[in-house]
Amino acid sequence: MKQMKKATREAFGDEILELGRVNKNICVIDADIGNSCKTGPFSTELPRQHFNVGIAEQNACGIAAGLATTGKIPFVSTYAVFGSLRMCEQIRQTVCYPYLNVKIACSHGGLTPANDGASHQSIEDMGVLRTIPNMTVVMGADYNSTRKLVKQAAEIYGPVYLRFTRDAIPVIYGEDEEFEIGKAKQLSEGTDIAIIANGDTVYLAIEATKILKAEGYSVKLYDMHTIKPLDKDAVLASLKTGKVITVEDHNILNGLGSAVSEVVAEEGGAIVRRIGVQDQFGQSAPYEKLLELNGITIENIVETAKNLIGKKN
Repeated sequence: MKQMKKATREAFGDEILELGRVNKNICVIDADIGNSCKTGPFSTELPRQHFNVGIAEQNACGIAAGLATTGKIPFVSTYAVFGSLRMCEQIRQTVCYPYLNVKIACSHGGLTPANDGASHQSIEDMGVLRTIPNMTVVMGADYNSTRKLVKQAAEIYGPVYLRFTRDAIPVIYGEDEEFEIGKAKQLSEGTDIAIIANGDTVYLAIEATKILKAEGYSVKLYDMHTIKPLDKDAVLASLKTGKVITVEDHNILNGLGSAVSEVVAEEGGAIVRRIGVQDQFGQSAPYEKLLELNGITIENIVETAKNLIGKKN
């Protein structure tokens, strides 16, 4: 049976419309790319809750901050590379410092813009924003988990950065699966090694785990959808294996791998190997090719795990 695939930006578009229908305080601030970010149906059905400010992301953030002071729940919608780096000062000064209820909802995360090239591939965003106090950083692994996490982001108070894929990725979870921001999703229990993955790489980690288990290895696997606050308990549980692999569609510097390594450095007891973008810019190429160029593949996860565990008796 062919694996169903859907982009997580589609999940945002579908969920934000549902949320806006129910809660009139929810609004969307678009940077003139609503079609790409899937907020077109929201603007059509709920025009009084939608604001298109043009290609002016910094202004969008300021408007969102102002709306938040009146009790609105604004979602700023743009591409990840603009919603993190171009808006960074506004996020820090006007959203996170005063601790306002603004959500930054960004499509085209990581290498998924693919053929758009390095200028549109946001490989630093989660790392940059996780260093700002009061910011929550989230990326769902598939369509269904992303819908649940967007809904939760709307329900909790405070700044949240939500990262979505441009490309379609495999649907992993059922519609009834539950998720909690700040709480990792454990997908497998094991004692030989732990794999902690985020976003579009969770599927790769699942497939690698299947291969490893078929060959007799015991693998603990987590979907770490929330980079900040990181689920420290899940990381500590992973340390019991003594060997941890992190997998992410993000620079290995300051992303999931760094966040996990910080806990490991403080607590000790494990070796960490980080699989992700190898501190280099992307290229204009198919998404799968860009993953391969950075070693973000099922095969590399399997090989890295085997090298860490050593020969299996």
